[in-house]
Amino acid sequence: MKKVVAFDLDGTLAPSKSPMPDKMAEQLECLLDNFDVCVISGGKFEQFEKQLLASLRVGEQKLQKLHIMPTCGTRYYNYNLKDKKWQLNYAEDFKPEEKKKIIAALNKGFDELGYREKEVYGECIEDRESQITFSVLGQDIVDELGQKGVELKEAWDPDDKKKQQLRDYIAPLIPEFEVRVGGVTSIDVTKQGIDKAYGMKKLIEILGVSKEDILFIGDRIREGGNDYPVKLMGIDCIQISNWQETAAAIQAINHLV
Repeated sequence: MKKVVAFDLDGTLAPSKSPMPDKMAEQLECLLDNFDVCVISGGKFEQFEKQLLASLRVGEQKLQKLHIMPTCGTRYYNYNLKDKKWQLNYAEDFKPEEKKKIIAALNKGFDELGYREKEVYGECIEDRESQITFSVLGQDIVDELGQKGVELKEAWDPDDKKKQQLRDYIAPLIPEFEVRVGGVTSIDVTKQGIDKAYGMKKLIEILGVSKEDILFIGDRIREGGNDYPVKLMGIDCIQISNWQETAAAIQAINHLV
């Protein structure tokens, strides 16, 4: 029997940059009765608040079993019952000069390969302190366009070829950092050696469990995807295509316990 169920966020628990649907929230609330739950994603904590936490209707005891890992595990939050708030436990933040070098490399890659879009919604580059992310269509496209924004994101690079080309061009420019394909339309940069496997290793230490105790569910577990490092470290994984498949998987798990 597993002790922890871990999830990606965008495309797994919720549509890209969108709130978690009620059906998903209900299944996740039931899951917290029997398991610790971790959500790890490239987004910053505020994105988790908007997409995940705002949709959950659970008491503080269940919140203590929820583990939040923004920016691919470079940060970790848990719920502090005494202070009644989410508390940051660690952060692998960049220095100012590191941020400057990363941003220059991201801009060079998008300009040299011709992938900079003329029409964007909000800033393309977001400083998430421990991760720098370039979002091709802008950070606010879903906030401004709703479902149309989700569709535009999904249509930009459905086979990941553009993002992989960008990753392969940018990585040699900043070899001291980790450059990877992020979400549907993003490239993420963190410190070297930090990916979702790093986050899972930190979670194992924090909870005192083994990798055999964890089940991971994500939409990018295939080679090149940002969930793939979790599979490589030997954690049991379930590959899904959308949040509806995740909801069905959680429902099946809930029925088994």
